[in-house]
Amino acid sequence: MTDTSQADLRPEAATLLRADAVLLDLDGTLVNSTPALTRAWTRWVGEHGVTSEQFARVAGGHGLTASALIAALLPSDLPAERVAAAQQRISDLEVADVEDVTALPGVQAFLSALPAGRWAIVTSGNRAVATARIRAAGLPMPDTLVSADDVHRGKPDPEPFLLGAKLLGMAPERCLVIEDAPAGLAAAAAAGMRSIAVTTHHQPAELDADVVVEDLQNLRVEVDGDALTIGVAGAA
Repeated sequence: MTDTSQADLRPEAATLLRADAVLLDLDGTLVNSTPALTRAWTRWVGEHGVTSEQFARVAGGHGLTASALIAALLPSDLPAERVAAAQQRISDLEVADVEDVTALPGVQAFLSALPAGRWAIVTSGNRAVATARIRAAGLPMPDTLVSADDVHRGKPDPEPFLLGAKLLGMAPERCLVIEDAPAGLAAAAAAGMRSIAVTTHHQPAELDADVVVEDLQNLRVEVDGDALTIGVAGAA
């Protein structure tokens, strides 16, 4: 068994969740990319004639793909090539700006405790942006990475998490999702998966999950054969 936390995880002090695999969101769950993301989108908004109020109204829930945000922000009759160019522009800006992207508390220890082939990152960002942020934060590159490039419908649709489970060879109901955004938690529920929410960007009351914690420092992994037990201390 592997213990990754010094927190009090005695049965009377902790919630225990069992699963065969863990599917993790990236931004706001594993890495703090908010300053970089804000800079990139602020520049994009200025270049495309979108007001900050419009952007805040559309992006307020977090967890949406860049394509979904752009589709909601730009005129619906815009030629396809201009939409594609707008999507490429935000991708280029986000890949280029990762200077202060860092791992969130407890992430390194938690990931190191998960066995190979038993976890995946499932992100609303595209593969180039996700890869740049994972590397900038010094996190291990997952064997399985599901990005916006891999699905037709992003969160809150369950497709990204269902694909993650499929690639790992796991039954969806045996996967545990760790997320920070309402859209991602809705996707997990629609996929039939249990979830842990972290309060990086939202208050506990806004997060519809099985368990809500401040960050991954509150989690411990125990491995027993094919089973993973996630001990949760300090639930919000």
